[in-house]
Amino acid sequence: MARSKNRGSNEINASSMADIAFLLLIFFLVTTTIAQDKGIQVLLPPWSEDAPDPAKLNKRNVFAVLVNADNQLLVRGELANITELRERAKEFISNPGRREDLAESPQKAIISLKNDRSTKYGVYIEVYNELKAAYQELWNDLSQRLYGEPYSEEMSDAKKRVIRTEIPFVLSEAEPTDFGNEG
Repeated sequence: MARSKNRGSNEINASSMADIAFLLLIFFLVTTTIAQDKGIQVLLPPWSEDAPDPAKLNKRNVFAVLVNADNQLLVRGELANITELRERAKEFISNPGRREDLAESPQKAIISLKNDRSTKYGVYIEVYNELKAAYQELWNDLSQRLYGEPYSEEMSDAKKRVIRTEIPFVLSEAEPTDFGNEG
C-alpha cells in the first residue's frame, strides 16, 4: 500500500488563529468598562501657606463631632447617638430659636468631624452621611421656601448657588488621632 502524493496531510493550517485571538483580546479590552468605586466626593480647600487666624473662629459656631476608638459618638462634649445626630446638626446650623449656644448663622456654622484611627469605616461613613443629610434637608427646606421645588441636581445652577450661599456646606475633618487618644 503506497501512499499517494496527491492526498493532503491531516494538519489544519492555524496560522491565522493567533491573529484572530489577539484581535478578540484587544476588542474585549477596549470595549469592557471596569466599575470603579467613586468614594466620598469632597472638595478640598485650596492650599495656603498662611496659618488660619484663630481669632476668627468662635467656639459657638463649631459643632464638634468626635468618634472614639469604641465607635462612640461625642457631640459638643456629650455622648450622643447616631440616630439623633442629623437633627442636632440641623438645629445647630439653622438655630431657629436664636439660642446663644448654637451657631450665629448658617454662614458661620462649622461642622468639625474627628475620629480615632481605629474607628470602624462603617461608623465613619454613617456619621458622615448623617451630617451630609442634615445639610441636604436644610437645602431642601430652603429650596421649598424660595422656589417651591425640592433641592435636586436638576435645579438650575443659579438656584443651587443661592441656596448654597445661604447655607454653605462647611465640614472640617481633623486628622485622626492614635488608638484611644481622642482628645
